[in-house]
Amino acid sequence: MTRYAIGDVQGCDEELRALLGRLRFSADRDQLWLVGDLVNRGPGSLATLRMVRALGDNAVVVLGNHDLHLLAVAHGVHRRRKSDTLDEVLAAADRDALLEWLMTRPLAHAQGADLMVHAGLVPQWTAALTLSLAAEVEGALRREPRALLEHMYGDEPDHWDERLSGIARLRFVINVLTRLRLCSADGRIDVASKGAPPPAPAQMRPWFEHAQRASREQRIIFGHWSALGLVQRDGVVGLDTGCVWGGALTALDLDADAAPLSVSCAGYQRIGAA
Repeated sequence: MTRYAIGDVQGCDEELRALLGRLRFSADRDQLWLVGDLVNRGPGSLATLRMVRALGDNAVVVLGNHDLHLLAVAHGVHRRRKSDTLDEVLAAADRDALLEWLMTRPLAHAQGADLMVHAGLVPQWTAALTLSLAAEVEGALRREPRALLEHMYGDEPDHWDERLSGIARLRFVINVLTRLRLCSADGRIDVASKGAPPPAPAQMRPWFEHAQRASREQRIIFGHWSALGLVQRDGVVGLDTGCVWGGALTALDLDADAAPLSVSCAGYQRIGAA
């Protein structure tokens, strides 16, 4: 079995199929690790969900911020944005089955020395703590989805404290795992910045640049930050190469010392679109 990790698809179904063709992916032999944001902004969110769900255990998916946004819109607790391309999913005859499947995806997945999340980790979190915190959110999403989805939006609290509880704790975990780009060494997060990271010695640094982060013994596989492009350094693999913005969709063989494979995309969204 070969494990292929693939960056943010965001509804770019044609590009995903082309990439799987280049990989010579076999659905009964290989496994896909998808870093989240399967849907939205691209034109093929429905086709993407149907194809990935049909792969069963051969597709390992973690939730991204756009996936959670789809669930919130479907539950009627958040309005659609102008840039959303979710109408086809919401009108589909099999929407309930697709949404139920999506809702049961984890926010973090680990196998051996590999840990996959959509966005990042604060420096204080070990891989084990990350999985435990992700499980808290996953449990709340399955028990009381509407309540969680209704209250997950917002940038506060902005600092990790193990004493956090209730919705504040769950919101912080969601923000870290699905929205984080920059943070400070003491666990203060910035989830609003979207472009290139500030130059050193800014206090807010890319989450993976903090030398004493507790997760440094793992290889962290993530997406979410298209402005960085491909990242392969210091035990981290960043795979969001901006397909939906006109970049590429990228895959990496997690079990071989091989160069990433990509397919280019004409682009479906204008950078900066709301």
